[in-house]
Amino acid sequence: MKKIILTALLALPFFLFAQTISKEELIAQVKANPKDAETLKIIQKVGGYYPDYKEMRDLFNTLDKSVRKSKDGQLFDYYLKRLEGASVGKKAPAITQLTPEGEPFSLTDLKGKYVLVDFWASWCPPCRAENPNLVATYAEFKDKGFEILGVSFDRKLEDWIKGIQDDKLTWKHVSDLQGWGNAAGTLYGVRAIPQNILVDREGVIIARNLHGEDLKKKLRELLP
Repeated sequence: MKKIILTALLALPFFLFAQTISKEELIAQVKANPKDAETLKIIQKVGGYYPDYKEMRDLFNTLDKSVRKSKDGQLFDYYLKRLEGASVGKKAPAITQLTPEGEPFSLTDLKGKYVLVDFWASWCPPCRAENPNLVATYAEFKDKGFEILGVSFDRKLEDWIKGIQDDKLTWKHVSDLQGWGNAAGTLYGVRAIPQNILVDREGVIIARNLHGEDLKKKLRELLP
């Protein structure tokens, strides 16, 4: 499944990339250029769609102090802290945004159930392609204690609502209509969509980025 990936530094314009060199080569580039601010983007590429904050933090720490303390370096440090705070085993950061009807809704409103926090957008083709799988998964597990909270990276309310209706997404949805600047996305270190977080009944993150049969397999283990 293709993904749409945000690779620029937090709060800077984003661009898409296709990784054409190996991870090992990227790491070598980072270690060879510790005083170059562009190396921050290379570290982001090392992380890719499934960023390992520990690996990225270790690489970040090898950079010269002048890069780490620069404006871009501080933004990247902030991103790594958010990524760490939303890693497996951590308490899921709070999410409260508005539903399409304009009512506030929180992740904690679903406490007591296993919840898939699904980051998506109506303008994202890979997200829309994944939605039928989510619809099937929800139908199988919704009566067993499973819920989905869709967090949209849309900017236009009408597009967001149309995407929900067209794809028959009957679970809860929230957004702040800030696109890539979505506050929950920033809090969870999300720079690629579709992306998701699986939260247990106590609000602890137990998995990231489970799709299709992998998600069903996990839920069958949790909700036999």
